[in-house]
Amino acid sequence: MQKGFTLWFTGLSGAGKTTLAHMVEAELRRRGCKVEVLDGDVIRTNLSKGLGFSKEDRDTNIRRIGFVCHLLSRNGVVAIAAAISPYRAVRDEVRAQIGDFVEVYVRCPLEVAAARDVKGLYAKAMAGEIPAFTGVSDPYEEPLNPEILVDTSVQTKEESFKVIMLRLEELGYVPKAEAEVYSEDEEEEVKRRLEELGYL
Repeated sequence: MQKGFTLWFTGLSGAGKTTLAHMVEAELRRRGCKVEVLDGDVIRTNLSKGLGFSKEDRDTNIRRIGFVCHLLSRNGVVAIAAAISPYRAVRDEVRAQIGDFVEVYVRCPLEVAAARDVKGLYAKAMAGEIPAFTGVSDPYEEPLNPEILVDTSVQTKEESFKVIMLRLEELGYVPKAEAEVYSEDEEEEVKRRLEELGYL
């Protein structure tokens, strides 16, 4: 039976959390896991509609995501959360509530995240048009001991994805990928090439 757990992506806006979350989701589904993704932006328009961006409202939003992840995880689902979740204390609170919790810190320097920003939110925040913007006018508290660390300023998304999947396998949360199976024709071709090279 599948063991439920929560995979929690945290990092600055534009770091690549949602992209990686959906890559992991697709791979876990391929391996036969039940998966749900809770994206921070989507949650804000549904579950957390009406909340602002004060510290209290941000913490409430994260607690709500954490509560849903807890329900899913204890029912054998892999809950994947992708939310900035800037404050360490509330992330630790959610970790304690869920238990089977894997924190993925998607590290990306502010200048790189800002350069990627197609919505221009960082530019507006730096111009003072958006108050309390994480990383600019509001703090982002980096995880101290995340189970998984990827750096999307130096890794491709495929490299980051591979780091995440290998670590989840090491931790025993997901089944290992099945080995590639070759058809008889492909096996014959491999043998032929090895013979040509003098290995057989």
